[in-house]
Amino acid sequence: MFVSSLVRCFRTSHNLHTHGRVLQRFYSHELPTTSQNEQAAAGTELVPSRPALPIITSRDLAYPSKFTKNREAWVENLDTVESEKLGIVPLHPLIFGAFPRIDTLHWNIHWQRHYKRVDWSTTKTRAEVRGGGRKPWPQKGTGRARHGSIRSPIWKGGGVAKGPRGPKTYFYMLPFFTRVNGLISALSTKFAQDDLKIVDSLDLPSEDPKFLQDLVSERTWGPSVLFVDNTDYVPRNIAMACDEIKHMNIMPVYGLNVFSMLKHDTLVITLSALEKIEERLLLHLNRADGREAMSRVNKPRL
Repeated sequence: MFVSSLVRCFRTSHNLHTHGRVLQRFYSHELPTTSQNEQAAAGTELVPSRPALPIITSRDLAYPSKFTKNREAWVENLDTVESEKLGIVPLHPLIFGAFPRIDTLHWNIHWQRHYKRVDWSTTKTRAEVRGGGRKPWPQKGTGRARHGSIRSPIWKGGGVAKGPRGPKTYFYMLPFFTRVNGLISALSTKFAQDDLKIVDSLDLPSEDPKFLQDLVSERTWGPSVLFVDNTDYVPRNIAMACDEIKHMNIMPVYGLNVFSMLKHDTLVITLSALEKIEERLLLHLNRADGREAMSRVNKPRL
C-alpha cells in the first residue's frame, strides 16, 4: 500500500523539481557510500581516541561521609581549545569540602619558605681580624683613653661584636597532620573558588605553546596554571609547551604542596592523580591516631 500511494503521488505531480525534492526527502537516511566512509575515516585520524561519553557516571568513594554530600566536578578535555564536558566525577567531601583554615595555610607556607633556607652571612670577631696584637699606646701617662688593641669593636676596622656567624639554618619540621590539614585546606579552597579543574589526561594535539595559551585564555584558567599528573612521565606535547611558558608548570602528584597550589591561579588534575590524592589523604585521616591528631590540629590557637 505504501508503494502504491508513493506511485500515485509521483503520477499526479508534473514538476520534476518536486520529484527530486520528494526523493531527497525519502532517501535522506540512506547509509553513507564508500567514498563518504573513507572521508569520515580520514577525518577521524586527526582526532585523538577518547572513551565513550560520559566517561564517569559514578565512583565508589573510600570512607564515605554519612553527614556531608559528595562534591561534584566536571571532567574536561585538553585536545580542543573550547571546553568539552566529558562527564561528572564525584569528589570526597572530607578532601574537597572541608572548611579552609587560613592559619594552617599560613603555617604551611611559612614552613615551606624557611625549612630549606640557609643564611651564609658571617662577620669577623676581634680575634679574627688581621693585626691588633700590640697595645696602641701605654696604659698611663698619655692622657688618652685606655685601649689594648686597634681591632677592638669600637675601633674603625675592628672586629664585629655579636654579628652574624653563618652558616645558619632555619630548618624545622612542621607536624605531620598540620601538613595533611594544609593540603586539604588548599584543595578545598581551590574547589570552592572554582579554580580546580579535572581533566581526563594531559594529552595535547600540538606542542605549540600558542595552542596551550589559547586554551587557557579561552577557559579563563590563567594566567598561571599548575598541571598535576600521577606519574613523572608526562606527554611530550604538554611538556614542550609548558617549557616555553614560565607561568605554566607540571608536577607529579607526590610533589603536590600547599605553596605551589596557592602560587598558581588554577590547579588542573588528571583523573589518575585525583584517585591517588584521595587515597593518600583519606588513609592518613582514618589512621588509628589520625582522628585524634586532626582534632588537635583543627583546634584554633588563641
